[in-house]
Amino acid sequence: MNQPQIHRLLTLLSLCIFASVSALATAQDDAKPDANPAPETPPPFVVYPDESSITYHSVTINNQLIHYQATAGTITLAKLSGEHEPTAQMFYIAYHKLDTPFDPQADPAIDPAFPDPTTRPITFSFNGGPGSSSVWLHLGTFGPKRVNPADDFGNPGPPPYALVENEYSLLDQSDFVFIDPVATGYSRAAKDNNPKDFHGVSQDIRSVAEFIRIYLGKEQRWGSPKYIAGESYGTTRAAGLVDELQSTHGISLNGVVLISAIMNFQTARFDVGNDVPYPLYLPSFAATARFHNQLSSKYQKMDIEKFMREVESYAMNDYTLALAQGDQLSDNARNKIADKLASYTGLTKDYVLQTNLRINMPRFPKELLRDEGKIIGRLDARFTSWDRDDAGDSYEFDPSYAAIQSIYTEGMNAYLRDDLNYASDMRYEILTSVWPWSYRGVGDNQYLNVAERLRKAMHKRPDMKVFIANGYYDLATPYFATQYTINHMFLRPEVRNNISMHYYEAGHMMYAHRDMLAKLKADLDTYYQSRTE
Repeated sequence: MNQPQIHRLLTLLSLCIFASVSALATAQDDAKPDANPAPETPPPFVVYPDESSITYHSVTINNQLIHYQATAGTITLAKLSGEHEPTAQMFYIAYHKLDTPFDPQADPAIDPAFPDPTTRPITFSFNGGPGSSSVWLHLGTFGPKRVNPADDFGNPGPPPYALVENEYSLLDQSDFVFIDPVATGYSRAAKDNNPKDFHGVSQDIRSVAEFIRIYLGKEQRWGSPKYIAGESYGTTRAAGLVDELQSTHGISLNGVVLISAIMNFQTARFDVGNDVPYPLYLPSFAATARFHNQLSSKYQKMDIEKFMREVESYAMNDYTLALAQGDQLSDNARNKIADKLASYTGLTKDYVLQTNLRINMPRFPKELLRDEGKIIGRLDARFTSWDRDDAGDSYEFDPSYAAIQSIYTEGMNAYLRDDLNYASDMRYEILTSVWPWSYRGVGDNQYLNVAERLRKAMHKRPDMKVFIANGYYDLATPYFATQYTINHMFLRPEVRNNISMHYYEAGHMMYAHRDMLAKLKADLDTYYQSRTE
């Protein structure tokens, strides 16, 4: 082999070795993770999932295993004229009892079996605010899962919080649909629509009534016994809703459940010149003072119901007459009234006189335990805490709301994703501001009073029954104010007995107290069962 041939051979060998080394290096590089990988596309912001989420569960209530279907989704409200353009998406969570257990994975050809809808009641439930989602009644008492406070009193304990099976649920008595009004929960006004169009007494009632109408059609429940249940401002909505459903949609109800009711707002507005609230709050002030051991041994030892009847009688007679006299009340009478008020409320006589015999909210929660540096709750006066300034005129925050806010918020957000498989990236609005709230057309230059609407509905439907639950320690919607409102509806005797009043040694959310939750469950069982008697 000559020299040129040897040179060409060496060149070919060098090229082969270089190619082999290059291939090996490339293979090794491919096996290594990219030091600067391309960023992944973040998942899109999910407003509403494409479909409603339907899941299947079971719960034991009154020693009975109840199988049920849960649905989390929305219903679209639309303009009733023109192109029926969407105006809002209203979020709801519904529970329907099943005849038998159901597993959607077992046999896709088999549909779930439900009870006869003509015999199975359906209850539409909501809370108040206005601006509140339906979470409180949902996870506090009616739904198949509930919050789990650290003690029977209702203290939440430290986070994190988890829901538990609700043995006090009403799902054994009725199917339930929990409705979030527009701007609460996941409910929102549609694109290019103003949320304020829904933020008013009449607008709110109309939108919830429209939701119920649509739901009854979509779920084929027109033939079912129908109920509505509301709490706080939700009772204001409910009283107006009964009339709206009847008059506008021809939908009659079998019953109405009112938890911590307020229908006549004059009973809870401490405005100059309005003396109505003072005697109506007095029994709740007295019950609160007794709970915190601020009264004489005579009243501390007295049975709570007997004590309430005594204070109620005094409030409606001597106290109301004294207030009616204004500054014409004699000094002797003024001192006698102050002595009695001090004995009932635990406040000093000097303080009562300084108020002109008019003890109001929110002064009372600050004044009662001022010597201890404590404030008491508005929603539930059993709860106490501290604020910044012991010399303040009113409380800085409501200790009872502070106790429940996180346990319900965390519970609902986890429940939606973990149990109901409903994944939205929107904020679930537990309690949000919807102010200014419009009273146009129903409360112009006057106090809102929807009790008359309930009266009219009851006279139209004399078989409709109303259940009212009241807490003795509720300083937001005091029970005696509710009694006053009912007594001024002027119902005919034939329907007056269709209202049943129930009382609980707890606050606005009486179900926060374990014993009272059990009592509320028993009372509502009797109420629902009376439909078939």
